[in-house]
Amino acid sequence: MKQDQPDIQQINKFPIVAVLLSGAFLAILNQTLLATAIPPIMEDLNLTENTAQWLTTIFMLVNGIMIPITAFLIETFTTRRLLITAMSLFAVGTLICAIAPNFFILMTGRVVQASGAGIMLPLMMTVFFLIFPIEKRGAAMGIVGLVISFAPAIGPTLSGWVVEHYPWRAMFYIIFPLAIIDIIFAYYVMKNVTTRSFPKVDILSILLSTLGFGGLLYGFSSAGDNGWSSTIVVLSLVIGTISLLTFILRQFKLLQPILEFRVFKYKTFTITTAIGMIVFMALIGAETILPIYMQNMAGFSPMESGMMIMPGALLMGVMSPFTGRIYDRYGARWLVIGGLTIMTITTFMFTNLTIDTSLTYLTIVFAIRMLGISMVMMPATTAGLNQLPTRLIAHGTAMNNTMRQVAASIGTAILVTVMTASALDTGSNADPNKIIHGVNVAFYVATALSIIALVLSFYIKGTTPAEDRAEMSRLEEAEIQ
Repeated sequence: MKQDQPDIQQINKFPIVAVLLSGAFLAILNQTLLATAIPPIMEDLNLTENTAQWLTTIFMLVNGIMIPITAFLIETFTTRRLLITAMSLFAVGTLICAIAPNFFILMTGRVVQASGAGIMLPLMMTVFFLIFPIEKRGAAMGIVGLVISFAPAIGPTLSGWVVEHYPWRAMFYIIFPLAIIDIIFAYYVMKNVTTRSFPKVDILSILLSTLGFGGLLYGFSSAGDNGWSSTIVVLSLVIGTISLLTFILRQFKLLQPILEFRVFKYKTFTITTAIGMIVFMALIGAETILPIYMQNMAGFSPMESGMMIMPGALLMGVMSPFTGRIYDRYGARWLVIGGLTIMTITTFMFTNLTIDTSLTYLTIVFAIRMLGISMVMMPATTAGLNQLPTRLIAHGTAMNNTMRQVAASIGTAILVTVMTASALDTGSNADPNKIIHGVNVAFYVATALSIIALVLSFYIKGTTPAEDRAEMSRLEEAEIQ
């Protein structure tokens, strides 16, 4: 049973775009909202760095677990109902975080928050790909890029200002009413634009994906405290790997898979997804490590570590719509190559940090790095999704976001683990420069990942959206025949 495809041309797009962007902004903002607040939370709740970074990584992990299910949810529920449910979950989680008396309750709130936030981004991207024609998707996704890039970038700045003037819980009291306002607007202006096909849910697949992604992240995150040879670390990685492989194999056998891995048959989609994973890993990883370095090792205040990020956030926010329009005209290839070149060079420039590194140096290098990321993020995503036939777009957005979120979770865990494990001295009277050595090693690892992404970018086809439209039409005609 299918509902009729709505007449999208008759729908007023502006209120739909506004309510989706607002909800996604709040959801993505919370990925890095705690970045500069982690040191005060560590002190307040008596946590180690590896334990505290779970407040960031658990949010991204639950996002990664929820996102695969969104293709099923989009095909089962109306757009309006799904949006309101997602934002309601997010609001409840935010309230739990605000009143949390201990680390366990705070983590619970982050999980509930993320279960709603995980639905928002793929839902927004799927709706945008349905309501905008292919030749306008670059500009539309440029606006999405502004949200995806600007929100996690401004999170540390906002939290830095808040924790310097107020208790860290105030951050959640600020977000909560904004989430409620978005729910009210969604109730009145959201329209149903997705097609429902009512697929069957496969509980075993959801369990396997949860065990797979959760096991891998727990293993990588625990290595910093317990060591790579620890039984719990090895067991978590083994269980995670086996579960994930079983999950993938099962998806190929299901008539209606939870996560459609056949989207990887499309070469450009595969390449751009891999690039997106590395870029998001580099973005979130740096925004986790740099505030820890600045506050705990170099003597900067939470406000200064937040302000260091602000110029880059503004630059990225301004550039995203422009890069979207450039993509619409020329395609993604040279944008992505140029952006990754900038990202690689500036990541390498973070491998020589010391206790005396100036705020000016950190701010300028980070801003230029964000410029490079803005040239890569949405052009690469749009180029990959434009290669998919319409019936696979919901699965493509789910897959793209799943891979990106899980890569960011595991990548952040690895980089923090490398940082703590590579410090030359961690004692209470240790030379700060010996502790900072671990930060520099972490950025060497990030530089190596950036180089891999740069090499992959040369394999992106130099096609324009008009050529993508012709190719998509050819593929859809071939499927019908």
